Amino acid sequence: MSGLAVLLTLAMACGALAGEAQFVNSADMKMVRIEAGAFTMGDEGGESDERPVHQVKISRAFHMSACEVTNAQYERFDPKHRDLRGKRGFSKEDDEAVVFVSWNEAVAFCKWLSDKEGRTYRLPTEAEWEYACRAGTKTRFNTGNDLPEAYRKNQKTEWDQRPVPLSVGKTPPNAFGLCDMHGNVEEWCADWCGPYAPGQQTDPIGPAAGDMKVTRGGSHNTPVEYLRSANRAGTLPDDKSWLIGFRVVMADAPQPQPTPGAPAPRWATRVQQEKSDWRAATDMSKPHFSGPRSFVKIPPGSNGPTYSQHNHQPTISACPNGDLLAVWYSTNREDGREMTVVASRLRLGSDQWEEASVFFKAPDRNMTGSALFWDGRDTLYHFNGLEAAGTWQNLALVMRTSIDNGVTWTTRLIDPEHRPRNQVISGTLRTREGFLIQGCDAVSGGNGGTALHISRDGGKTWDDPGLGKPRPQFQAGKSGAWIAGIHAGVVQLADGRLMAFGRGDSINGKMPMSISTDMGATWTYSASPWPAIGGGQRLVLMRLREGPILFCSFTDSSSSKTPQGLPLEDGTRVFGLFAAISEDEGRTWSRPRLVTDGGTARKLDGGAWTRQFTMDATHAEPKGYLAATQSPDGMIHLLSSALHYSFNLAWIRAR
Repeated sequence: MSGLAVLLTLAMACGALAGEAQFVNSADMKMVRIEAGAFTMGDEGGESDERPVHQVKISRAFHMSACEVTNAQYERFDPKHRDLRGKRGFSKEDDEAVVFVSWNEAVAFCKWLSDKEGRTYRLPTEAEWEYACRAGTKTRFNTGNDLPEAYRKNQKTEWDQRPVPLSVGKTPPNAFGLCDMHGNVEEWCADWCGPYAPGQQTDPIGPAAGDMKVTRGGSHNTPVEYLRSANRAGTLPDDKSWLIGFRVVMADAPQPQPTPGAPAPRWATRVQQEKSDWRAATDMSKPHFSGPRSFVKIPPGSNGPTYSQHNHQPTISACPNGDLLAVWYSTNREDGREMTVVASRLRLGSDQWEEASVFFKAPDRNMTGSALFWDGRDTLYHFNGLEAAGTWQNLALVMRTSIDNGVTWTTRLIDPEHRPRNQVISGTLRTREGFLIQGCDAVSGGNGGTALHISRDGGKTWDDPGLGKPRPQFQAGKSGAWIAGIHAGVVQLADGRLMAFGRGDSINGKMPMSISTDMGATWTYSASPWPAIGGGQRLVLMRLREGPILFCSFTDSSSSKTPQGLPLEDGTRVFGLFAAISEDEGRTWSRPRLVTDGGTARKLDGGAWTRQFTMDATHAEPKGYLAATQSPDGMIHLLSSALHYSFNLAWIRAR
């Protein structure tokens, strides 16, 4: 920097310190002085994380950039970012808000600018951001209770986001002189996501730690309700998308004590850490069946952070301490941003699942698809999708690990690209070579195939061998790089091949079967012996500890208007959820056994898309999303969308 430039920079900084209302800094940002003051933070009529509404005092003035950081401004710091201009059609021009920037990169930009000017630049705290956005207003938006058309940029949920201009400073400024506080792009804040503390606060800075960083303001391609002054969003600090940018503050950081984080959820409290010997409580040489019992325990009328409206897509794992842990999503709508991943624990010695509480949540992001897996030693794995917005089409892939029976988790993105191929399916597999395999839907619809993510180094790095390969023709005798059918279950055969069954993409009217001889790089397709299944149904395919392969599915597709069931040897037909085993590596299968206790007819609630059904000796659940684990004592634990069944291999074999 020339001597003249240094003098100009110092002069600007001194002017700011002297209380100058606005100035232009060395990065060509217009900085606006925001005076100290107080405001009411939150919205009593908003989402659950916007409460309790509380009074906040901002004790010191600060300068905030009048607009979001642009491509031209950011690329002075990181010229390589120019390669991301126009990605997915967004933010091509110099004056458009920079996007595809992570929280960590935004913080690094602030440090670069601070070092350059000798003044402190940083991200705003969440409280500073809402105070500046409101600019003295108490309404839903700083424009009133409605947002004028001038601020709107395709404000609706889109499966395929529509590119719109992101030029900054094109909307009228608020009373503080700030533009684009509602929409354009979301803006990173300094805080970790956490619950609001009750009572009056001064310069709050959020909790000391967390998984997610706050974003504010909403964005293009987002329903207008998420653009309100009080609305809170957030995501992992390494996440980046076409929705998120940032603006800066020039001021020393506030120094109060961090606010308390969320109290430990029930599934993470009083967890025994002593390893269980998993001694069987029953004689496993004799048939055993129990259930169904409900594992989805959410109070009626719940509307955040857990939801009684729709609970679906479960996964389950045994834990080293003898507990069972179940995880699923809870939401009002499957494409909703409110979708939350929740969990419940069945503790060793108990016969009742506990009330569910939040397990993993990025505020205002759809979280479709979860899988739990225990490596048999100390580590639990949790895989989950993380949407950029609503729907479940643009998911990044998250892996979390726990070495304390699921109490605490280490989180990281293993596929940071928001795209199809990342909707997680319960049924994580570890091969005999030690590879980890995680199946994910390759598409967002009911047909189209399954992708595999494979790690050959214990989860450190991951590969999707079908990425970039064309969608195959799922026909008998054909081959391709994807598994036929969505929601596929995968198992490794004794000779090292992989075998998969999937939903949809039926072959000759049957469930499709895919075989790979090269660890998932290519697959050959044929018809399985099993009935095709449809919407609201998901299968289980897994290797049992005793050696046989277990298959659980349904006798009829959910779309069938006249269910046919499956015939027994005496001519009786059975209908619904069944279990079968193969003792010869999938060449032949036992006669299916209906998953029912065979008692008198009674009504049960299968939750999600299943709802009320009748169970008796010949009728089991007609549909549901299945997930299963076999605990070390030999018990098979099968979940549908809402119910938990327990049985052993001897029960399947008994006729």
